[in-house]
This record gives sequence, structure tokens and C-alpha cells, in this order.
Amino acid sequence: ASGAEGRGAGGRPTHTLGRLRRHASRAPLCGLPSVVLVGVRSSRAPTYSSVFPPTLGIEELCQKREELCRQIQQEEDEKQRLQNEVRQLTEKLARVNENLARKIASRNEFDRTIAETEAAYLKILESSQTLLSVLKREAGNLTKATASDQKSSGGKDS
Repeated sequence: ASGAEGRGAGGRPTHTLGRLRRHASRAPLCGLPSVVLVGVRSSRAPTYSSVFPPTLGIEELCQKREELCRQIQQEEDEKQRLQNEVRQLTEKLARVNENLARKIASRNEFDRTIAETEAAYLKILESSQTLLSVLKREAGNLTKATASDQKSSGGKDS
């Protein structure tokens, strides 16, 4: 058993299913490199079909992987679109909240001004009623005073 046993030309191993190498003609999908088996059979090495059932061919697996990668990319695109939409809606909600806060503050200021104006109007109305009552009373007192002055002078005013 020499050290060269199980080695092919150039000292490459031949005692396994083969060596793995990146497939140069196929671009990697989903950020993962595509890998294919390049095998050199030896009498000791199991064959591809003895290790993997024929229904699980490499091409079929690659097609399933590529389809899955397309689906992943579509969902990542959808996720990005939704995140952008959420960001835009969040910004819009912030603007609406700011406008709403300003308008509520303005409405509260109007309510305060209206309440103060109504209170001042009621005070003015009350004061005018009081003044009218005082004037009527004083006018009555003057009328009585004038009538009593005329009676006491006996109508000799001419």
C-alpha cells in the first residue's frame, strides 16, 4: 500500500464519488454557489446511482433549488415593498398627527376665547340690566320728587 494508491494523474484523489468543483457555466442563485460532482470512478468508489436514488437527480435538485430561490427573491422584493409602504405610511401618520395636534390646539383656543367672550357679554348684559333698573328707579324718584315739589309750591311755578 503505497501513498499513491487511490490517486489518479497529478496526484488527485479517485477513491470517492469524485471531487467537488464550482460549476463555471452557471451563476450562483440566492448567494450560494452551484456545485456539481465531477467523478472519476475507481473499483472501490461507490457510483452516483448507488449513493443517490435515480429520482433525486442533480438536475432535478438544481431546478427545485432555482425555483425556491426565485420564490425567495419574490418574497424579499415583496417584503422590501411592504417595508417602504410602512415607512411612507408611518411618515404620513406622523404628519397627520402633527396637523391634528395643531388644529386641536386652535380649536381649544377658540373655545377659550368664545367662553371668555360669552362671560364678558353676560357681565355687560347684567350690568346694563342693573343700570336700567337704577335708571328706572331714579326716574321714578325724580318723578315723585318733582310731583311733590309741585304740590308743595301749589302750582305757583309760573
